[in-house]
Amino acid sequence: MADRYADKVAVITGGASGLGEATTRLLVQEGGRVVIADYGTERGEALAAELGDAVVFAQCDVTDEAQVAAAFDLGVSTFGRMDGAFANAGIVGAAGPIESTPMDDFDKTMAVLVRGVFATTKHAARTMIAAGNGGSIAMTSSVAGVQGGLGPHAYAMAKAGVIGLARSAAAELQANEIRVNAIAPGSIPTAMTAHVTTGDPDDVAAIENRLDKAPLLGRRSTPYDIAEAVLFFFSEAGSWITGQTLVVDGGQTAAPAMAATWSSNRMVVAR
Repeated sequence: MADRYADKVAVITGGASGLGEATTRLLVQEGGRVVIADYGTERGEALAAELGDAVVFAQCDVTDEAQVAAAFDLGVSTFGRMDGAFANAGIVGAAGPIESTPMDDFDKTMAVLVRGVFATTKHAARTMIAAGNGGSIAMTSSVAGVQGGLGPHAYAMAKAGVIGLARSAAAELQANEIRVNAIAPGSIPTAMTAHVTTGDPDDVAAIENRLDKAPLLGRRSTPYDIAEAVLFFFSEAGSWITGQTLVVDGGQTAAPAMAATWSSNRMVVAR
């Protein structure tokens, strides 16, 4: 199964950590070339140095459209084409009871999780249409966007919006042979999951321990479960799928008792 993305090019926002880092590594392993578009310059440059000529780093705040556009332009100028985009950059954002959520925090959440995904999709479409080779866009949604009680309110709202954009953009871009799909991860042991559940983004071990105590499908999740879903959508295996949302959660949303465990004492909605 080597070289499932041979000689193709993708931009990954939030590509230097968590789900984005795993996807960057997998695409390179499978023969692809990647623009790591990430807000974190130090970690982005370090990952680019490690992976070598197959990647290039672009410092990117997805709330700034010019920076998003520049990341895609860098991919075209460096590698000569544009085939894929993973709109993945994210934050936890506004949290707490809805009656006391600051609207400034809400606006920041929407700027990253909705505007950022929209801008990424916009410039992916622009460069893919110009290249004329079709393409595939994947977006990070969340189980919080498909089931209540699994994330802060603004986060859940934004992730549901991502699903709507995937459908809408898919309907338009199919004429250009560009596929658009969303991925809704469940509980993945990343810094963001640690932040939303424990308040400490460095305490990934706590998430791993929690998932180990109640494993779904016999094991805990890893960021590579999501990376493989992205590669599926990017590869020929997913070439006749568009406008869909793939829930990758080990059955979390199919098991209400598991959801109740996570949302009891308002842990994930009131932090």
